[in-house]
Amino acid sequence: MEKVILEAVPRDVVGKKVKALRREGKLPAVLFGYGIEATPILLDMRDATKVLASTGSSTLVTLNLAGKEHNVLVRERQRDVLTREYLHVDFQAISMTDTVRTSVSIELDEEAAPAVKVYGAIINTGLDMLEIECLPQDLMDRIVVDLSSLKNIGDHILVRDLKLPQGIEVLDDPESLIAIASAPMAEEVEEVEEVEVEAGAEPEVIEKGKGEEDED
Repeated sequence: MEKVILEAVPRDVVGKKVKALRREGKLPAVLFGYGIEATPILLDMRDATKVLASTGSSTLVTLNLAGKEHNVLVRERQRDVLTREYLHVDFQAISMTDTVRTSVSIELDEEAAPAVKVYGAIINTGLDMLEIECLPQDLMDRIVVDLSSLKNIGDHILVRDLKLPQGIEVLDDPESLIAIASAPMAEEVEEVEEVEVEAGAEPEVIEKGKGEEDED
């Protein structure tokens, strides 16, 4: 996994005054966790935005604060509802020798399922995130699920069917659904019924003209 590095400096400004920092192109944040007390910090908004756009909750980030590197995970992101600009970020420092719990996104390649090509199946999904526990060096940005086993309608993949690298413990229910190949019959029947109704229905008279009344 490529090393992701963010530069940070200690922050003295707190509370409502941080708005001025954002106008200066800075991103307020907090670092807490292993080996450090909760510390207000400041990052460059442009650099941080680029890094955060490509990192998830399971991405290991190296935070360089005042010349000391901390291995961290992004625990919370606050964004403006309109501009989507970052307002604040929480980083948790972790120990590289202790296991951590985090959520990893699940990625599916629906076209890889034979049932889609052969039967026109629809892939219905269950979980889109998986909670795992592992050592930091074993963290994954995402879990790509192989759907090649979905050959027939009704075939499914549960959490217990996932083949994950050694050292990763899944904390979700083993019987939770990841994906299932479903028949598209319900949609097709609905479409056919709509066509039949449209073909057999009489045109609706919105307004009867006076000329038509005269002809009667």
